[in-house]
Amino acid sequence: MEVVTVTETSTETDTGTCTGTYEVVVIGGGAAGLSAALVLGRSRRRTLVVDAGEPRNTPAAHMQGYLTRDGMSPAEFLALGREEIARYGVDLVRDRAVDVTKGEDESAGFAVALAGGETVHARRLVIATGLKDELPTVPGVAERFGRDVIHCPYCHGWEVRDQAFGVLATTPMSVHQALMVSQWSKDVTLFLHTVAESELADDDLRRLAAAGVAVIPGEVAELAVEDDRLTGVRLTDGTTHPREALFVAPRPVPQTGLLEKLGAELQETPFGAYPVVDPTGLTSVPGVWAVGNAMGFGEQVVNAASAGYRAGATINGELLMTDLDAVVRV
Repeated sequence: MEVVTVTETSTETDTGTCTGTYEVVVIGGGAAGLSAALVLGRSRRRTLVVDAGEPRNTPAAHMQGYLTRDGMSPAEFLALGREEIARYGVDLVRDRAVDVTKGEDESAGFAVALAGGETVHARRLVIATGLKDELPTVPGVAERFGRDVIHCPYCHGWEVRDQAFGVLATTPMSVHQALMVSQWSKDVTLFLHTVAESELADDDLRRLAAAGVAVIPGEVAELAVEDDRLTGVRLTDGTTHPREALFVAPRPVPQTGLLEKLGAELQETPFGAYPVVDPTGLTSVPGVWAVGNAMGFGEQVVNAASAGYRAGATINGELLMTDLDAVVRV
């Protein structure tokens, strides 16, 4: 990958080599990474974004709940973000960071090895590698995910409001999802699938009854689809229950490989292991920030952008004070 860095503009190409030293390398070109890069570019920091081009919300046709961007397609949002960072001299390379090493001391910075064979260096790193969603292995779920198979009521609930909802239970926590989506429809059925009714707490059963959620035991065999739309949920006993939208709970897989290579402290959560960070996203490794879904499961696009902004501003201030202190010591 070749990236030509100039003072006021950025050039993105897809051939050649990418070498050089940056003040900050941002690994991940989603909302969090681009937001951090935007702040750093506007702060006149020589910044590179390494973007593998695999945003988590690719299956979704639109994103919701982002003020002034409600209903925009994720692809359009990212394209605009890339245009914005280019105005401030930020470079972007289409590549994947496969390894990262830390120098012997803070002044040595970091070396980032790219899949294309090149290595770039940085004083500070922003890890915005996000996470991947592992979907339940029910025929039809993966094919319709982001359409009428969805996971977040805040992201998609309004668009399917008042339809016949199904909720596919894969853990007892799926009860919470069923209760939440009842805010958007009064016709909700919880399919227990791999969860035994005996695993549900008495309080959960009472809440489900109070919310009017029907509970159907038995494993789900497949989704019923007609004319390219979901029409029902079919159980292994052959019965089919008419439904128009199905909520599922993907298993989040944090992309923490680079953080682990750097020795960042991770903490276990019900949704995977994520780095321990301070309010600005600083990890336990000096000079390394984690933002967006790289530092937590519940970061929606608007939250991720906010976290990137906060990290970018913090990094700029930290670099400024570090350089000034070095001059004072001299």
